[in-house]
Amino acid sequence: MSFYSFNVLRMWKSAILLFVFVGLGFTSKFDLYHDDLFGFDVDDIDASNSNNLFDIDETSTSVDNLQHDKQKQLDVQKQPIGGPDFDYSRFRNLTILVDNTAYLKCYVKNIGNKTVSWVRHRNINLLTVGTTSYTSDSRFQSIHDPDSEEWILKIRYSQVRDSGFYECQISTTPPKGYAIYLTVVEPLTSIIGGPDVYVHSGSTINLTCIVKNSPESPFAMFWTHNNIEINFDSERGGVSVITEKADVTTSYLLIQRARASDSGQYTCSPSNANSKSVNVHILAGSNPEAMHGNANVNLHPNVLHTAVPITLFILIRLIRNIYSSSIS
Repeated sequence: MSFYSFNVLRMWKSAILLFVFVGLGFTSKFDLYHDDLFGFDVDDIDASNSNNLFDIDETSTSVDNLQHDKQKQLDVQKQPIGGPDFDYSRFRNLTILVDNTAYLKCYVKNIGNKTVSWVRHRNINLLTVGTTSYTSDSRFQSIHDPDSEEWILKIRYSQVRDSGFYECQISTTPPKGYAIYLTVVEPLTSIIGGPDVYVHSGSTINLTCIVKNSPESPFAMFWTHNNIEINFDSERGGVSVITEKADVTTSYLLIQRARASDSGQYTCSPSNANSKSVNVHILAGSNPEAMHGNANVNLHPNVLHTAVPITLFILIRLIRNIYSSSIS
């Protein structure tokens, strides 16, 4: 064999061995079944790393879920169940006398972090927000106890012009409202036949005082003669008062056997209404021109035509009351 042939043989042998080693190298790098050539188990390492990564992801997800659930619980605690709302079972109308203090009330449940305002509908005027006043009218004031669900709009010295709708509002989106209607009434007192009443001497003076537009009947009706309270137990005698209380309260002042000294100003003063006065003129004899007071004034026709019927009516009522009392 020539030298040339021997060298070719060695080259082929080297090429075959190189091919074998290169092949084994690539196989050990990409084939997990031959990684034992490198002295360690790639399957175990990869599997271990894979499991560890999975465990970390699972643990991280579990912590995030716990934090999320806790935050949701805190949010639920901060937000009242059902949200803020009114107690609609309360009265929504209020009637008071003029110059008295009005207290408009609404009750808010589960208010949370919302605020309560009062608005007057008549001119869409914002009166208060919380307990802060937003009107120049110092008569309006918001009152609230932090431990109570009650919100009060206080109106001092109420006037007839204050009548109308007032709304209690919660600052939700959209706002919730609770309307209350306020009626401020001024009772009207009148005396039939006024301002001047003419009575013949010796007849009965019958003055009838009527009180209207009062939310409740006056507990007393006071009569005065020339600014002096009438004494029903005086030596003069023959003086009595009968009062009938109802939606319209009526008080009758009866003075028998009228005389000159009975002339003058008579005033009816209800306990919860304005006063009303009339001037009584006593006519001497049967001559209508002879009178105490202004001359040439005609006799009021209602006085003569109604005095006797009303007197009989009052006497019948008295007899009926006495009879009822005796039976009971």
